[in-house]
Amino acid sequence: MTHHYLAIDIGASSGRHIVGWQEDGELRTAEVYRFKNGVTQQDGHLTWDLTRLEREVRAGIDASLERYPRIESLSVDTWGVDYVLMRGDEPVTPCYAYRDSRTDESIPKVHEIIPFGELYARTGIQFQSFNTIYQLYADKLAGRLEGATGWLMMPVYLMWRLCGGKAHEYTNASTTGLVNAATREFDRDITDKLGLPGELFTGLSQPGAILGQYKGINVVLCPTHDTASAVEGIPMEGNELFLSSGTWSLLGAKLPKAVTTPESLKSNFSNEGGVGYIRYLKNIMGMWMVNNLRDELCPGDDFGAIVAGAEQSAYPGLVDVTAQRFMAPGSMSGEMDAALTESGFRGPESPGDYFRCAYRSLARCYGESVREIERLTGSQYHALYIVGGGAKNQYLNRLTEEETGLKIIALPIEATALGNLRCQMSAAGENI
Repeated sequence: MTHHYLAIDIGASSGRHIVGWQEDGELRTAEVYRFKNGVTQQDGHLTWDLTRLEREVRAGIDASLERYPRIESLSVDTWGVDYVLMRGDEPVTPCYAYRDSRTDESIPKVHEIIPFGELYARTGIQFQSFNTIYQLYADKLAGRLEGATGWLMMPVYLMWRLCGGKAHEYTNASTTGLVNAATREFDRDITDKLGLPGELFTGLSQPGAILGQYKGINVVLCPTHDTASAVEGIPMEGNELFLSSGTWSLLGAKLPKAVTTPESLKSNFSNEGGVGYIRYLKNIMGMWMVNNLRDELCPGDDFGAIVAGAEQSAYPGLVDVTAQRFMAPGSMSGEMDAALTESGFRGPESPGDYFRCAYRSLARCYGESVREIERLTGSQYHALYIVGGGAKNQYLNRLTEEETGLKIIALPIEATALGNLRCQMSAAGENI
């Protein structure tokens, strides 16, 4: 009998329901449902529409059951760091999105209590203004933690709405900046120093745990952080580097233990949880820049035309794609203009100039990050596996090969969904 499994993979801009099964020893998949996602503006803040997300998740499950009436299990993965505060069984709204600026006040206050060097030595998580630790402290400053009985990171919140089971899943919890890199549990010294309610930080669950059932389907924890699932979905030969190329670019390596040295801190690398290993990586702005430029400069163009324009351009300017200024600008092209002027470059004169700058700047950052990883880990790598939407961009892949000096293995596959499915199959006892 063929057993079917459902991966619900939700990114910052879209979500998809993909059914998987084994056939002739291979993992086969079929996309059943896809929907758009995005932040909403509410009272001057960027938020997630929880009601709409849940509605889309349920609609996709129904569509999957219409095509595959018997599904063994399902699981949800999403981006990291974001969560839903709970008071009993009621969510505390609004649910803020990670690009919101509400942490501007909380970041310095957290660092007054615990210097970032100490945080990094304990958690190994790189500084990002949206890290959960700063979001939760912003909630404390705003009084939102009063009466809170719990919190669920986004994918588990959605699964709880389906089956009633609650958990803190390790791979996603590791993105919070609150998990000790050595013990791989919540660091109570950090939460106590910050005055965060201790009862909110219970034990962590590993991928494979069953939360409950929905319409006769087991609801199972996959690696619920999408990058953790993506790495599990890469058919990698040996231990080489990976690049999950989407809204964010996550470039890194699989290591047996965290690297939390001062040199690693200075290079702003992160130690996130994987399935039995540490994902040592750097968060890079990724296709966020390109997608914003497209929306602003040429919303009717497909990416084939955009890449062709970039290839025809000879614009020499480069920007730092890790700069905070590109996180949520009012105008991506305007922010790039300012950054380029500050660096002594003339302004771009055509859309192709902007896209060439963005692609070359990304590739340059990939090259610098590869050299940093090799220096910080003492290892030498020979290949870079690229998955996600960016893997389809042959122009960017060529630039990346030139900048990194590595063999580029571009796999335009739904790696996140594949990793999600593989972990579900493994939990069910299937060898895949």
